[in-house]
Amino acid sequence: MAYNANEMMTIAAARALRNSDICFVGIGMPSAACNLARLTHAPDITLIYESGTIATKPDVLPLSIGDGELCDTALTTVPVVEMFRYWLQGGRFSVGFLGGAQIDRFANLNTTVVGPYGKPKTRLPGGGGAPEISSACGEIFIIMRQSTRSFVEKLDFVTSFGHGEGGDHRTRLGLATKGPTKLVTDLAIFEPDPATREMTVTSIHPGVTRDAIKANTGWAVRYAANVTETPAPTERERSVLREVHARTARAHGDAA
Repeated sequence: MAYNANEMMTIAAARALRNSDICFVGIGMPSAACNLARLTHAPDITLIYESGTIATKPDVLPLSIGDGELCDTALTTVPVVEMFRYWLQGGRFSVGFLGGAQIDRFANLNTTVVGPYGKPKTRLPGGGGAPEISSACGEIFIIMRQSTRSFVEKLDFVTSFGHGEGGDHRTRLGLATKGPTKLVTDLAIFEPDPATREMTVTSIHPGVTRDAIKANTGWAVRYAANVTETPAPTERERSVLREVHARTARAHGDAA
């Protein structure tokens, strides 16, 4: 293949975004996917980061929400309190784009601890704004590398609420937003079952087998009635993504 698994994942995630979206962007892989969308098929997308940078158009991928690149290229920057109270809780985001350390079959996310909370094996960065993003954005896209360490039967800690226990759990809690509607991995694309809300494979990336998906998932995977093959990355998508990463590497060196 003329592309690797990470490129396939990032490009597939970028395609999910629309030109009209107002997107709350997470750092890391979500940021790469969102900026790839901006530089290809969605030039008018509005990208907003947790630091309050609105309509930012970074030339390199930020290392954190406090990266000066975001403020330098933003249309405006507002206080974090205004970002959450007015913009997020005001329902002004169509999409929130997140990642995580662990995910379960109902797209609940853990970014807090691996192992018991009081004495964890690994203490993770924490939720930041992700719990509010998962509740208040119109819908949530998730991008994660797939393995049995990250795709688990039961989360060690629920940081960001996805579909809870499934079914109408979000509605019963008073959440009016859709929650996670798309999960993109390096192997496949998942979407929630209309009734159970369990994340179900709807598209498999080229060259990936169902056995590989099974081997890298900590629960019994369900498949949609009509599973498609994810279109391979185009030459333009690959070249734009590689140029973004090259610029980022030049700007940040090994830290990128």
